Amino acid sequence: MNIISNALGHVLRIIFELVQNYGLSIILFTIVVKVLLLPLTIKQTKSTKAMQDIQPKILEIQTKYKDKPEKQQQEIMKICTEAKINPLAGCLPLLIQMPILIALFSVLREPVTYGVFVDQAQFATAAKGFLWIKDLTTPDVILAVLSGATTFLMQTLMMPKDQQQGSMKMMTYVMSAMMLFWGFSFPAGLTLYWTIGNVFAIAQHYLIMNPLRAKLAVSKEEVVDEKPRNKK
Repeated sequence: MNIISNALGHVLRIIFELVQNYGLSIILFTIVVKVLLLPLTIKQTKSTKAMQDIQPKILEIQTKYKDKPEKQQQEIMKICTEAKINPLAGCLPLLIQMPILIALFSVLREPVTYGVFVDQAQFATAAKGFLWIKDLTTPDVILAVLSGATTFLMQTLMMPKDQQQGSMKMMTYVMSAMMLFWGFSFPAGLTLYWTIGNVFAIAQHYLIMNPLRAKLAVSKEEVVDEKPRNKK
């Protein structure tokens, strides 16, 4: 983990040396990281969409073989194989991203330790005054509210419509409340990273993910239309 943190720390240091503004450096750093992770996000979106398409068949099998778990698993795996879907493919990008996200939090909490600044004095000076934020090393109320609000909006947008109820809907509120609470507890620099990450994810949803899902849906319809023709 320290290897990843040190590498990310050096990237943030280079950005800071270029722009000479710590708040702006965090914003640019967040965008760079999100762009680098974009291929993994796209892969995860494709896998999730594919699993959603076969979900009705899976539910049908679970109902039909509810008393035969072995047979149930065999039939589900058969459907996944026929659809050329790896059930774990959607989890893999997330598992790869987790160490990076943890390392990022470490870097932003202790930038001196990971080489962003030479010493604590330089860090303290750089962290003073960004937009309305007096000090990026202490919590900021407005940023905390923005963190909670953008988390709620992001979760609502990302969640499939058929899951926007019950426990999943409750999870959206819980996550938003947690980010609001952490915003009042964490240094503003860390909350700024999270908030900008949410804003980027929302923009990404409208500009990339929505068109991608629409394209995947059209591709599936074309394949379905082709099947009857092939049988003739």
